[in-house]
Amino acid sequence: MAALHELKPAQGAVKTKKRLGRGEGTGNGGTAGAGHKGQKARTGYSKKIGFEGGQMPLQRRVPKFGFKNPNRVEFRAINLDVLEQLATTHNVKEISPIELVQFGLAGKNDLIKVLGRGEVKTALTLRVHKVSQSAAAAIAAAGGSVSLLQEVSA
Repeated sequence: MAALHELKPAQGAVKTKKRLGRGEGTGNGGTAGAGHKGQKARTGYSKKIGFEGGQMPLQRRVPKFGFKNPNRVEFRAINLDVLEQLATTHNVKEISPIELVQFGLAGKNDLIKVLGRGEVKTALTLRVHKVSQSAAAAIAAAGGSVSLLQEVSA
């Protein structure tokens, strides 16, 4: 057991910061470790991200094309065959975004659009954000109904 006057921090636990620019006798005076002159020796120097020493940077060399619409509204597409499978396996007649989130078919903030791939035999009551014409016709033919939810614009 160590005496109180012998206690000290573990090896490597305490790091002392070099005191720069405190006279020539310290060994870190004069240029304070920054070398001689030049941009990097000045205060406030920071290199741009992606700077390549004056060579044309990658983000300017690579060709750019196309257009990204900042106002695009993305929908989670769910097809009729998926809804039919959901109705038969889980005995669900009414489907809304809440049920789709519970069964892991959509995220809680997703906008849902029903597409017309596959067949539907069960009379389903759908409450979704959008429906394709073919899907709406197939659901109506099976005796179901579709009501659209208010779309949240981005």
